[in-house]
Amino acid sequence: LHAEARRVPAAQAREAVFGSAAQLPERQPPRHLAIQINQALHDLLCKYPSSLLFGEDVAQKGGVYTVSKGLLKAFGPRRVFNTLLDETMILGMAQGLANLGMLPIPEIQYLAYLHNAADQLRGEACSLQFFSNDQYRNPMLVRIAGLGYQKGFGGHFHNDNSIAALRDIPGLVVGCASRGDDAAMMLRTLAALAQVDGRVAVFLEPIALYMTKDLHALGDGQWLFSYPAPDQALVLGEGRVYAAEANDLVIFTYGNGVPMSLRAARAIEAELGWQVRVVDLRWLVPLNAGFIAGQAADAQRVMVVDEGRHSAGVGEGVITALVEAGFGHLPLQRVCGADTYTPLAGAAMCVLPSDNAVTSAARVLAQDH
Repeated sequence: LHAEARRVPAAQAREAVFGSAAQLPERQPPRHLAIQINQALHDLLCKYPSSLLFGEDVAQKGGVYTVSKGLLKAFGPRRVFNTLLDETMILGMAQGLANLGMLPIPEIQYLAYLHNAADQLRGEACSLQFFSNDQYRNPMLVRIAGLGYQKGFGGHFHNDNSIAALRDIPGLVVGCASRGDDAAMMLRTLAALAQVDGRVAVFLEPIALYMTKDLHALGDGQWLFSYPAPDQALVLGEGRVYAAEANDLVIFTYGNGVPMSLRAARAIEAELGWQVRVVDLRWLVPLNAGFIAGQAADAQRVMVVDEGRHSAGVGEGVITALVEAGFGHLPLQRVCGADTYTPLAGAAMCVLPSDNAVTSAARVLAQDH
């Protein structure tokens, strides 16, 4: 599986797709998340001739956020095409195409649009291998733009932090990248899972991080990363650890929570003198309980920053993994979203985790312990 994830598309084909050897993405300056997902999709369609990318407005328009820009020109309308505005049809067609031996890469335009079609994954796509005893497979890599903090589009139809419906599906794999280089490597791994093992995979893309370039200050460029060479991929369940030696406080998080926690870590270190480790889970289903326990082994305190809702969020799974591994005695705080739909405009920030909420939770840990 990992060998397949690291398998490189033909050099000539890549150069034709990207324009020339000099224009290959790994030879370009560091880029933000949306561009690197776009580059990774070019690579995947180049690598897998049987792959098809489709969804609402993905072709001529290049997607709402330009993530699929240029794919139609590079691969043509037989492999990159628009669909009806119907998520049930998008995922149903993905199953049919997969049954015909294709590798579908459907896009669900917003996470909130998934819920009316979730049973296409739960009751149909993910159940086929199980109920056929692996006689039949319908592999696919479903891209879903979602989570909160998006500015410009208000309300719960465009800011949706409910991923409980995905966590509940047997056999599904869900990855969520917070930065561009991770996104490219995770897409390669998820595509390999589909191609080799026939898995149904979901790649959850944080809309609010698509265009993010800075981390601590305007213009610092610290959230721009170099495109990983095409032979680099991630092991399923492997997280990213920032400040691995720090153990005064270990923060487990993902998605938008990663840059948020890194900013808060700097404030916590300045105020409390703690050295803070930030752990980006990257893989949300299944959670890697062994990795989580390993990161907690030398921790003095633990925090879970989960932009999902208080009930049925990823944070519950992280805390369960910690308790079952024998770390229930550690001082713990959880920062998460409220059990509500995301309201309009600035009101959204009242129900989602924030930099200040993370820092405040650290102060509670300092007072209590």
